[in-house]
Order: sequence, then C-alpha cells, then structure tokens
Amino acid sequence: MNILVTGANGQLGNEMRIISKQSEDKYIFTDVNQVEGIETTYLDITDLDAVRKIVAENDVNAIVNCAAWTNVDGAEDPEKYSLVEKLNATAPENLAKAMKEVDGWLVQISTDYVFGKEPYNTPCKEDQKGTPTGVYGATKLLGEQKIIATGCKYIIIRTAWLYSEFGKNFCKTMLNLTSTKPQLKVVFDQCGTPTYAWDLATAIIATLKNPVEGVYHYSNEGVCSWYDFTKMIAEYSGQTSCDIQPCHSDEFPSPVTRPSYSVLDKTKIKETFGIKVPYWTDSLKKCINNINKK
Repeated sequence: MNILVTGANGQLGNEMRIISKQSEDKYIFTDVNQVEGIETTYLDITDLDAVRKIVAENDVNAIVNCAAWTNVDGAEDPEKYSLVEKLNATAPENLAKAMKEVDGWLVQISTDYVFGKEPYNTPCKEDQKGTPTGVYGATKLLGEQKIIATGCKYIIIRTAWLYSEFGKNFCKTMLNLTSTKPQLKVVFDQCGTPTYAWDLATAIIATLKNPVEGVYHYSNEGVCSWYDFTKMIAEYSGQTSCDIQPCHSDEFPSPVTRPSYSVLDKTKIKETFGIKVPYWTDSLKKCINNINKK
C-alpha cells in the first residue's frame, strides 16, 4: 500500500515516520513546513489540484491526515476564521475527494473538542451528537461532515490531549515549568485522557491493515485532570522541587470554553481492530524516557 501522510513534521507525523520504518508499505511524508535534515515533500492540502497531482504521481492508496489548525485560543480570532476553516474543514474535504476518485482510504484525525457544550459524566461515544464550544471544535466537526459527504472510504479517529517528544505540547511545557518554577497552578476541573502520539500512530497503522469505515475514538486508557497529568509529569521526570497546586479553570481566562469532561469511549476501535490501548501513565513514562534520551 502507498500511504501519504500530511502534516508529517508535527507530533503525530513524526511518530508515523518512526513506525513506518518497520512497515512494508511505502510512505510519502508531506508538509507545508520544511525541516532541515528531514526529507519531506511539500504539499498544500488546501490546493485540491496539488493533492490530486501527488496522489496520481505516487499511486496513493490511503491518506493519513495529521495536518490541522490546533491553536484552540487562536482559532477564536475573527480574522483567522477563514484560515482555520480552510485547514480543518476544506482541506480534509480535498483529501476525501482525491481518495474518492481513486477508491482509496482517508484516515482523518479529529478531536474531543467536537464535544463539550453539554455536561457529560460518562465517556463520549462515537454516535453522540457533536456540541463544540469553540471555533476549533466546530471546524473539526465540519471537516468530519464534509469527508462523509464526499462518499469516500473513511476512518475518522477522534483523539484528545495529544503529546509526544516532538513539537510543542502540554507534556513538554510542564517538563520545563516544573523544572524552573517554584510553584505552579494547574486546573483540576477539566478531565480527559492524555494520548501519547506514538500509541495513536500505532493504532492508525492497525486500522489500515484491515480498514473498516466509520468514526472511532482513541486516547490512552484512564481518566485524569490537567493537574493530575502535571503531577505525574513531574514525578516521572524527577522534578520534586516545584509545588504544584490545583486550581479552577476560571483562574486562567480563555476566549473559548474547554470541555470539562471529554473522556472518549474506545470500545469500538478496540473491538473492531483488536487494538490494545496502553494506560496513560505507562505511556507517559515511555515518552519522558525518550525525551531524556535526546
């Protein structure tokens, strides 16, 4: 199978690069951002003709879309809306159209932010109505809808709280802050599940071995708050001098209301593809060990 990966220089794309080295499939890694020393094909996924061209030239059978606008607060800027919508909704539609034309598969990475307006206290299932509270979630949900409307063969995977050794993410930020600050306040009234990008990449490859169309949820197992997540980051990295205190989310004003509970029910993806999902603290240990090796 010839698999094209978009956003290949981001967190998830970099993990796909690592895992692909063990694969018999051919991978084409693309991004608009070029990184020195990393082989990447330039591709603007907002340009449908460019997508069609690269699909034809490489006889692409599947696309894994790791590209998106992910700055949740920044998405609320009215001047940025057209760009956010283009990246999170129009671009995935372009990829879906290109795959529809060659009878290929599109794996779209979506988000727990498609939920949030309604107060939940049980894990969110795939068929639950989307109730986004901000532009980021709304445009990602629109992207899902546009993909399905094309009639292409699709696998949509919603994930949450993604982190890795690569790029900017909560884990790396907290590693820095807990090692440099005497005290830190972190919200405890938003609960979800961290997701190690390497685990998600492994799951994506598993779905492509025997693809079954549908919407799926994937995060690591378990539940925690951002406060709990930070406490474990500090513990596993040996940062004991920082006094980490829980606080309410209203102490950190934001232009968007984040989901207070966005734990994802992963029953469907586990049963459909026979995937074993690691517990979040086990994966966090692995990530921090990898960061320490760098």
